Amino acid sequence: MQLTHIQKLTGQIELLSGLHIGSGNTEIHIGGTDNPVIKNPITQEPYIPGSSIKGKIRSLLEWHLGVVGHTDGQPLSFRHLKKLDGNVLDKAKALIKLFGGAPDGEIDEALVKAIGPTRLSFWDCSLDPQWVKEMDAKNLLLTETKMENMIDRIRGTAEHPRNTERVPASAQFDFKLTIRVHDHEDLTDTILVGLKLLELTGLGGSGSRGYGKIAFRGLQLDGKDIQTKLDQLILQEAA
Repeated sequence: MQLTHIQKLTGQIELLSGLHIGSGNTEIHIGGTDNPVIKNPITQEPYIPGSSIKGKIRSLLEWHLGVVGHTDGQPLSFRHLKKLDGNVLDKAKALIKLFGGAPDGEIDEALVKAIGPTRLSFWDCSLDPQWVKEMDAKNLLLTETKMENMIDRIRGTAEHPRNTERVPASAQFDFKLTIRVHDHEDLTDTILVGLKLLELTGLGGSGSRGYGKIAFRGLQLDGKDIQTKLDQLILQEAA
């Protein structure tokens, strides 16, 4: 197995609705929000962790492939491959190539060598400097606070009010991932399916309440347009 190329997939993520990816802050500050978004500790600007994108796309691809029942809800790994066959097995191997898998238990060493190292590296997505500049020019903040509560069905009154910090719709983040190509393989079709699934289902928390709707813009693979291919992609059954 030979590393023949490292591809760069670049573009932007545009928010079509407010995005909340939590910071894990366990403290509530006076005048603060109950549920803040994650921010760069130096610039205090919100960003999208690469791990959030990777984890969501991997999960969506496993659901789309139909292997979640075989893995008992755990991430797809080498030990699950023996439960699969045919086209599903081939696609499952491609997922492990892209995202990696722990070779635990009784593992076929030849299979581990055939699949090789993890191909994808997802990078943290910072806010587009131009969008930040536009917000500054309008004296607007880079985040918003959304108030929510639960409604008592009998009394019709609001209970348990809470506030959640979000990055507002229209925000744009710089997106980049790199793909290690071994022996001139081409796994971009699987990656595009993952990106399309992410567009359709959203990113971050509270997706069922309208948060996290995104769209990819201006995607390029090694400087060549791939956005058109994503826009025209129609999802088919994986098996």
